Amino acid sequence: MSSSFEKYQKRRLISSYFSVVISISLVLFLLGLLGLLVLNSKKVADYFKEQIAITVFLKDTAKEVEITQLKQSLALAEYTKSATFVSKEEAAKDHQETLGENFIEYLGDNPLQNSIDVYILADYVTPQKMEEITNELKSKDFVDDVIYDKPLIAQLTENVKRISFWVLVISGIFTFIAVLLINSSIRLSIYAKRFTIKTMQMVGATKKFIRKPFVWKSVRLGIVGAIVAMIGMGVVLYYLNESFPQLQLLGDPLLLAVLFIFIFLMGVLITWISTFIATQRFLNLRTDDLYY
Repeated sequence: MSSSFEKYQKRRLISSYFSVVISISLVLFLLGLLGLLVLNSKKVADYFKEQIAITVFLKDTAKEVEITQLKQSLALAEYTKSATFVSKEEAAKDHQETLGENFIEYLGDNPLQNSIDVYILADYVTPQKMEEITNELKSKDFVDDVIYDKPLIAQLTENVKRISFWVLVISGIFTFIAVLLINSSIRLSIYAKRFTIKTMQMVGATKKFIRKPFVWKSVRLGIVGAIVAMIGMGVVLYYLNESFPQLQLLGDPLLLAVLFIFIFLMGVLITWISTFIATQRFLNLRTDDLYY
């Protein structure tokens, strides 16, 4: 009879530990994913910014040496990510493929111009800097026109600022919620042992002696939960990096190491503090109050 009861108690204890570990790992996993979003939000925004190009249209009278010098100066410019020369013949071929017909046959001549597509580094993709670059290029005599998508630049800049702000706000809120959820799981685990705590106190055990095994047990559960969360984060990060290699999510190992260490420390610190506070609360309660 006692053997069956002991087995039941053991299963119940294992189930309790398992639920605490799962709760901790899920919360830390979601917190880690949010951390990945925060760390890579600028990288994602920069990726989309750098897909926007300034197109420099050249006059038909432009000399070969002038075009060559412009290409070289653009390639060396501090704001340039890449610059590609597109001849009027290449532009006509692209238009024919897009339209599905040879428009030159109808017009009798190629009305397109030689051009250079300049892709700008993300830090320079703002309305002010793009305008400065455009004015600089327009000042050259052999440049006919310089165009880019102004409304898109303005909208993208505004949206990046707005999204960055809300990501930080949500991160703060979610961190607070994560602390509360882990704290609740730990408190429920300690609550189930409140009579054990009070019994040990009544036979003369000091608060430090009683608290120590509970704290270390919870810290170990927190470590296990953090490791499970980090494994899950690693799998998701690997999958995302394989799916979107252009974002280079694994390009900064040091930053990722800091994030994983942060998740590990969160698992340890939250469980330690929560267990300390919970055990202290039950140690300070009167015996009659344990039933409420």
